[in-house]
Formats: sequence, structure tokens, C-alpha cells
Amino acid sequence: MAGRGRGRRVLLGVALAVPEQVPCVEALEFGGGKLPQGAYDTRCTVQSRLDTSYAAEFRMPRQDVGARLAKTCPPGPAPGTELCDDGADLCLNPGSEAAGPPAGAGADAVTVNVTYEGPDRALVRFSAFTV
Repeated sequence: MAGRGRGRRVLLGVALAVPEQVPCVEALEFGGGKLPQGAYDTRCTVQSRLDTSYAAEFRMPRQDVGARLAKTCPPGPAPGTELCDDGADLCLNPGSEAAGPPAGAGADAVTVNVTYEGPDRALVRFSAFTV
């Protein structure tokens, strides 16, 4: 018994959240971030049921990535390669109260994974969610 509700799929009486397109400004602000200048190929979604999860994906100039990640959560850890998603070349995983999202962000946690797509371009995957 499958049916569709507004932004949700119902399967055997259980509502499953379906990702919905949202403006990237909304997705990044939820995690305390901003879309960097020069970003392109943007795609952003929100998925919500008990928790809320925003995802943003965009490309940007590779030379700007390191500085941009360092500004994302200044009191937090430096960008590195530890705990990155498979295939990512660089990531940022501020995972504690001292290094979580900036004050005022709606998210409890943020992750950023970067994959270099050549000498000039980087694919950035940003995730901000409640727990």
C-alpha cells in the first residue's frame, strides 16, 4: 500500500521524508554558512520528519576551498582528511559543542566534504542537520 502525501511517501502506513528542492541560501544558513562567491552548479535540498537535514552541493574554484573551509567554523578544527566521506580529498567535521555550527544556526551538526575535480575545480558537499 503505497501512496503519496505532500513531500512524503507513505509505505505500509509509515511516512518517509522525501528530499525537496530549496534555495541554497536557506540550506547553508541552516548550518551557519553562506554560499561562496564564484559557486556554480548549485543543488540544495531539505528532508524533514523527526529531524531536519539540509544538503547543498556546488562547485567552486579549487584555490579558494581551503580558506573557505577555515572560515566555516572558525573556533573549530582545521580542515583535514580525517573522517572524510569516501572519495573526498578534504573535509570539515565540527562535531562538538566547542566546534559545532555557529551560534544562531538551526543545525546541531555540519559536515563538509570536498572532492577535487582537476587542478581548477572542486565539488563541495555540505550537510547540516538536527539530531
